[in-house]
Amino acid sequence: MNSSIRFKLSFMMFLEFFIWGAWFVTLGTFLSTNLSATGSQTASVFSTQSWGAIIAPFIIGLIADRYFNAEKILGVLHLIGAFLMYQMYNATDISMFYPYVLAYMILYMPTLALVNSVSFNQMNDPEKDFSSIRIWGTLGWIAAGLLISFYFHWDAQASAEVGLLKNTFAMAGIASLALGLFSFILPKTPPKVSKEEAVSIGGLLGFDALKLLKDKNFLLFFVSSVLICIPLAFYYQNANLFLSSIGMENATGKMTIGQASEVLFLLFLPLFFKRFGFKKTILVGMLAWAVRYMLFAYGNAGDLSIMLILGIALHGICYDFFFVSGQIYTNSMAGEKYKSAAQGLITLATYGVGMLIGFEVAGFITDNYKLVDGSTNWQMVWTVPAGIAFAVFLLFALSFSDKKITKSNIND
Repeated sequence: MNSSIRFKLSFMMFLEFFIWGAWFVTLGTFLSTNLSATGSQTASVFSTQSWGAIIAPFIIGLIADRYFNAEKILGVLHLIGAFLMYQMYNATDISMFYPYVLAYMILYMPTLALVNSVSFNQMNDPEKDFSSIRIWGTLGWIAAGLLISFYFHWDAQASAEVGLLKNTFAMAGIASLALGLFSFILPKTPPKVSKEEAVSIGGLLGFDALKLLKDKNFLLFFVSSVLICIPLAFYYQNANLFLSSIGMENATGKMTIGQASEVLFLLFLPLFFKRFGFKKTILVGMLAWAVRYMLFAYGNAGDLSIMLILGIALHGICYDFFFVSGQIYTNSMAGEKYKSAAQGLITLATYGVGMLIGFEVAGFITDNYKLVDGSTNWQMVWTVPAGIAFAVFLLFALSFSDKKITKSNIND
């Protein structure tokens, strides 16, 4: 890969995740402070990510893979996204905001697959080259958080109270406009499927891999993946609001510690996976979710702030040891015939169904523990997902058999 193409792909990844990190991390705080949203209303807004994940395969499979170059679809989606970000910036109540965020997430979620498609199309050895490109996405997310907290100070309590958090949508919109225009000079990525080739809805959603569920261990992993996304949703929906409301300074910037740890533990994952196997690796990931939420439940922004920082830093273990190792396991179980379908099925189960349920549960729990003075009993809000994560940990520990991975029972 020549240096020009490497730069273009790296900059594409940087902007792709800079856009997401620029507004999604502080979304819960914005909804509460700017739009006075309830827990249930906040859950509905966050659930748009899940609807986007469910609808994304149709956009990719029915349009991008068949009729247009991936980089051109990427450009158009981000240009429309810039307009929608501007509308979200101007929204003054939740009823005005929701239609725009729903439309935006339906258009944004497919771009996650499109940037991968553009990247892979330029690589002779994706296993070697992709990580060095993808890491720029994580750096983009980190850069957005650092700008919000340490340069613009939009998440400071005084700034949030006067409504400055809405500027995150303006920043994301400008970046979306930039990526939309930049996409048209990205390397050409023509359609991979002919217009005449038959396509099934089940194939787009990964249903062709349902026969993997005949294996008891994979079925248990599949169910656990859905269930563990319930506590995951609590983090996305409540973490920034929680940290800001209890007085942590520069909360958004400090939350980027989670992305930094994600990069670090991603380097250790292959070694851990090889030495201890899939079951122990994924159990560590599950247990980390329970531990981080108990740290949130009993930490504070004063003398116990280190507990909150540790809880944030555990994100690398929580995400990499469960989700990334789960992708490796799925790939090993599926074989060549069902590899893509299996990954699609797990994505639908986690970011689609699992987090859709999770956001609703998180909204209900948050509303249920509102106090009469309008504050929130955060200790209970975090104890609930900690309990859920620990229950999934026990279910998996007691039921999953860490036998040698075979495909013979699946591909019959």
